Amino acid sequence: MRGYVKLTYKFRKEGRKWTAHCEELGTATFGPTLLEAQKRIVEATLLHLNTLEDVGERKRFFKENGIKLYLTKPKTKQIRANLPLDRMTFMQSDIQPIGRRDFLFK
Repeated sequence: MRGYVKLTYKFRKEGRKWTAHCEELGTATFGPTLLEAQKRIVEATLLHLNTLEDVGERKRFFKENGIKLYLTKPKTKQIRANLPLDRMTFMQSDIQPIGRRDFLFK
């Protein structure tokens, strides 16, 4: 099945690095700059989504974690934020196509 999933990324400055966490998937990484952390979290979440698909676990994982699969691309990006956020933390949303590998690697 092809579709889209909304993802929420949380970034936090910790010392000299930036950490990144995907709220829905639990995927996490870090980078020396915010831009690098953003790039790495997108790569990590795409790998996670591809792996779930490869091992046939996407449907179960999405159900257990309350992740909605959209059949058409959502028009808005809503952020699910666990508040409060401090001044060193911010959130970013993303919509990722799933189910076709040629879409996953932009």
